[in-house]
Amino acid sequence: MNKESVGIVETQYYHIDEEIQLESGEILENVTVAYETYGELNKEKTNAILICHALTGDAHAAGWHKGDRKPGWWEIVIGPGKALDSEKYFIICSNVLGGCKGTTGPSSINPKTKKPYGLNFPVITISDMVKVQKKLIDSFKIKQLNAIIGGSMGGMQVLQWLVNYPDMMKKAIPIATTASSSPQQIAFNDVGRQAIFSDPNWNKGNYYETGKIPENGLSLARMIAHITYLSDESMDIKFGRGLQDKEEISYDFSVDFQVESYLKHQGETFVKRFDANSYLFITKAVDLFDLRINDSLIDGFKNIKSKVHVISVDSDWLYPTEQSTEIVSSLNANDIETSFSELKSNYGHDAFLLEQGQLNFILSKFLADNIVEDIMTKEVTTIRETADIEDAAKIMLDKHVTHIPVVTDDYKLIGIVTSWDLSKSIATNSNKLKDIMTTTVKYGRAHETIEEVARKMRKFDISCLPVVDEDMVVLGLITTDQISNLLS
Repeated sequence: MNKESVGIVETQYYHIDEEIQLESGEILENVTVAYETYGELNKEKTNAILICHALTGDAHAAGWHKGDRKPGWWEIVIGPGKALDSEKYFIICSNVLGGCKGTTGPSSINPKTKKPYGLNFPVITISDMVKVQKKLIDSFKIKQLNAIIGGSMGGMQVLQWLVNYPDMMKKAIPIATTASSSPQQIAFNDVGRQAIFSDPNWNKGNYYETGKIPENGLSLARMIAHITYLSDESMDIKFGRGLQDKEEISYDFSVDFQVESYLKHQGETFVKRFDANSYLFITKAVDLFDLRINDSLIDGFKNIKSKVHVISVDSDWLYPTEQSTEIVSSLNANDIETSFSELKSNYGHDAFLLEQGQLNFILSKFLADNIVEDIMTKEVTTIRETADIEDAAKIMLDKHVTHIPVVTDDYKLIGIVTSWDLSKSIATNSNKLKDIMTTTVKYGRAHETIEEVARKMRKFDISCLPVVDEDMVVLGLITTDQISNLLS
């Protein structure tokens, strides 16, 4: 086992006592949520990160279950020393509502009939999934998540969290996703569902007690979907037109090409771990996903407060970069602090599960809690209000500074004088510092993030901020040059 792994983990279960009212108006009772956690929640409960899984994922995002042949689905970024460092963060991942990996779904027992729900399970939405996740987060008494992260359908959940609970997270990272499912995406999902419907073993969803599952339909649905997760380039690199276990074309309808064998294998292994009815309900939730209000994504995002970093994949044709840039532009239109990265990869949509180096770099950089105290100048030259302008000029020359905080005898900030103010003194023929100094001073706090003070500097078009404590005592100075050096 890799020393950078979280090690052996177990899935846990949270039972929600109250009813869950769904977006459709239907009510679900006795909902159970399967989840896993990695790391420890700190005393202040400020280090929690929620991970949201993709369409057919589950709560097992990292580490190993006893007897596993492979680790959790996002092992590449979760664990000691990785971007989602389990020695720093408390990481939570839950199986979505409607799933088949421990959270209540169509294969669960309906408390009213004592039989599996099947098609009696209500149609759910991404918003319903998020509502159930919120109940889980509340059970930890977490008031605000440090971050929420997810790719594909997980990215949809991230965006839904931002809209539904704008105060619940400091940062958000939606990856390889969209803010509303397009007609093409809906079409692919519907073809997959039709494949399941057409399987005679599906039996209108009532196959749990027959001993026969709709293997062929579910396998075909997975094969169709899996094509959209790859790219033409990745398939060409991996398979080309290579033949499978033969030296020449057979000229019949048996498997000739390696890519055919690969897709067949993907379908066969999928039916061993996933429920056909869950596939129906979850893909329907994806189809219904649309965060626009009055056909406007800008209106849909108007109440978001968190800092957001959007990530796309250049070879992703299922959720192409254009859909990510629409998210970015709509966030920017609402003056939400937003950044964007594009993974360079030939893996296609699946790159968010595979590109270890790029993801660790991007996630680490965005999640880093650089605060003012880390880079501010702590040895600050100050001056008293009673000083004259010549004193200020000499200090600037001797110390090579352009900004000097003006303080009281107990070092409380009452103003600031700049080299520009000295130029003004010549024009106004002033000799006293109090006549030219700025008294309405903008200032920063040591605990503020670099992004917060940078935004303040841009807003007021200033290049230096005094840093003060709660009593307005000067602790340091931070400049745009220091911020630029950090970012570079």
